[in-house]
Amino acid sequence: MEKDVYILGIETSCDETSISIVKNGCEDVYTCVSTQMDTHANFGGVVPEIASRMHTENITFVLEDVMENSGVTWDMIDAIAVTYAPGLMGCLLVGIEFAKTLSLLYDKPLIGVHHIAGHIYANNLVEPITFPSLGLVISGGHTELVLMKGDYDFEVLGSTLDDAIGECFDKIARIIGLKYPGGPNIEKHAKEGKPSYEMPIPMNDDSLNFSYSGLKSYIINLVHNETQRGNEINPYDLARSFQDVAVDELVRKTRLAIERYSAKNMIVAGGVSASEYIREELKKLCDEYDVHLSIPPRKYCTDNGTMIAAAAYPLFMRGQFSDYSLNAKSHEYFFDKKD
Repeated sequence: MEKDVYILGIETSCDETSISIVKNGCEDVYTCVSTQMDTHANFGGVVPEIASRMHTENITFVLEDVMENSGVTWDMIDAIAVTYAPGLMGCLLVGIEFAKTLSLLYDKPLIGVHHIAGHIYANNLVEPITFPSLGLVISGGHTELVLMKGDYDFEVLGSTLDDAIGECFDKIARIIGLKYPGGPNIEKHAKEGKPSYEMPIPMNDDSLNFSYSGLKSYIINLVHNETQRGNEINPYDLARSFQDVAVDELVRKTRLAIERYSAKNMIVAGGVSASEYIREELKKLCDEYDVHLSIPPRKYCTDNGTMIAAAAYPLFMRGQFSDYSLNAKSHEYFFDKKD
């Protein structure tokens, strides 16, 4: 009988300090997340210097919690995994240096994991990813449709040409006057609003690419012009109008991909997949085409060490380890673009 593999995953790419132990790439043994959300809400967004400092302060306490409550000893752990890209440079460095120290101290292999790989492999925490699968990656920095042929074998079918959908949600929230984090607050307001504002359809073509900068600019100009005229903006109706159009385009492009590639399996990954409205709309779409849909629970959609440990498992099985020259990269494209 093969030995179980326990991987300790560390995530510090932005404003969550998280460490987790995952068994065989699919079982969350124990996860601890220390969030900085309330601190950064005072500034309307993440302040990198404050975030990295708070990671430094919190990371040892997070590790202590995991090792005291997981029931796993250091002898049982097979590897240390850590996010190395993309993210805030100072934040990434805290996690990487901490991971290197643990790797050296306990003589465990080190595995560098790309943050987007983490979001994708969070689906394995629910059920094994079935290949081939259509993947929709939606986050603050990504909006991509990818064809997943196997472990770490992806082909980009379409991507955003400018703003990612999560970034657009956050910026529109600030324009409307909603607090950080923007996405969840847009969704809350949209539930109480009506689609009373006419919106342009973003990237209204038959490609599988996305574009949200035009929609963002339209709303900025709309709010500015109405304010100049002395007219009051209804934040609930504007949130609803924006969300409907933004998500409709997301669903429309996904529909095109399902049809063109005869997809039978689909996964959704990234922080924006925590949106209840987006989950509902994608489920309707997949039900219509009899496509099996996999979306992680919301606790695995936002940043966490669990997804990093899960994404490290295929690399561990290949013996694909990192050395101590592993460094942080604030920007690194994960997928190979289609020719």
